Amino acid sequence: MEGILPLYKSRGMTSHDCVFKLRKILRMKRIGHTGTLDPDVDGVLPICIGRATKVAEYLTEAGKSYEGEVTIGFSTTTEDSSGEVVEQRVVREEFTRSEILEVLKKLSGEITQTPPMFSAVKVNGKRLYEYARKGIEVERPSRKVTIYELELLDDRNSFSGETIKFRFRVSCSKGTYVRTLAVMIGEELGYPAHMSDLTRIQSAGYRIEDCLTLEEVEEKMGNGSLPAVLKPMESALNHLPKYEISDKLGEKVKNGAVLPIPTELENNTGPIVVKNMDGEALAIYQHHPQKAGLMKPTKVLKI
Repeated sequence: MEGILPLYKSRGMTSHDCVFKLRKILRMKRIGHTGTLDPDVDGVLPICIGRATKVAEYLTEAGKSYEGEVTIGFSTTTEDSSGEVVEQRVVREEFTRSEILEVLKKLSGEITQTPPMFSAVKVNGKRLYEYARKGIEVERPSRKVTIYELELLDDRNSFSGETIKFRFRVSCSKGTYVRTLAVMIGEELGYPAHMSDLTRIQSAGYRIEDCLTLEEVEEKMGNGSLPAVLKPMESALNHLPKYEISDKLGEKVKNGAVLPIPTELENNTGPIVVKNMDGEALAIYQHHPQKAGLMKPTKVLKI
């Protein structure tokens, strides 16, 4: 059994918890998730099964979409609702819809974020959350991320109250902390803020409506219908450029052959999927580091 399982991760579970349970349900060890989803966040968690674990890293690189809620008025240690309150200020002013929309527009495109202390980013060989749990504050490396779309999911024309809450939808690049984005929205409005709710609605090409719960996976495993609902390994590579080759050349690719870079992909600096005429992904190639005009396989998918 192999392929991609779009799993609905419920709240209260870690991504590792999901993999642990699936290994028991499917009675196989070769299972991997495609990037951590916080315990307080539910939604889409693509799971790679069998040979599809080879492409997990490329799924992790793909963009994601979320629907969430920001609360203006107080911030927390974790930047979400699970943390302790750090700063609290009663909201004394009323914000118009246009003011909120202007902030969301300002935070769209390429922005710079500093990861929260309660995150899995490594500094000096340790995860930031390891420092945070000991009460140690360390300097955190900022990173550039891309917010492709940031939409207000609230039809009010004015926002007021001692705390203000509104929902949003965001599509973003790998490495984006939506918790931090919520804090940044508050900063732009002049108040402490945190992310009070979050659901991942899409990861790569997998949508929340395509997902199965762990209970549904167990049921389908029991009646033998699970293999039919797994997505092909190739679906994890839809966001990458493709290069189609003949079956004859495909045999050489399986043995790790170096290939000329196709003219249409000369300016592509990232991974390239080499596929056969049936659409099967044979290997992932990258520009050769020493030989100009050539590309070499970084991962052979079919042998």
